[in-house]
Amino acid sequence: MLGRRTPVNVLVRVPDEMAEPTFDDIDALLGPATPHFAYQLRARVREVISELAEDHPVRRYGEQKMALLDNLGHASSKAEDSPREPRTRIGWDEIPSSAPAYDPLTQPR
Repeated sequence: MLGRRTPVNVLVRVPDEMAEPTFDDIDALLGPATPHFAYQLRARVREVISELAEDHPVRRYGEQKMALLDNLGHASSKAEDSPREPRTRIGWDEIPSSAPAYDPLTQPR
């Protein structure tokens, strides 16, 4: 019968300790970053690096990426290699969303 759900028992093993995070782990979290999910991803990065020493290189890298995500939350794209869209572009008056993460729109106070 279609649409019928049956209970499934799944054994999931959770290690006692998470492996020490790497630069690749941080980059993997940032890969899908968009303005809509910037703060959720920022929280995940913060959680991943939370137990690393203050001077740990991966922690410092994660903190830099958290700042990028914070800016992205006020922007329209990561667009690290692209300039802003010109204000003369058709539709600018309706949707002024040309701010890249490296130069976000003014943050609300």
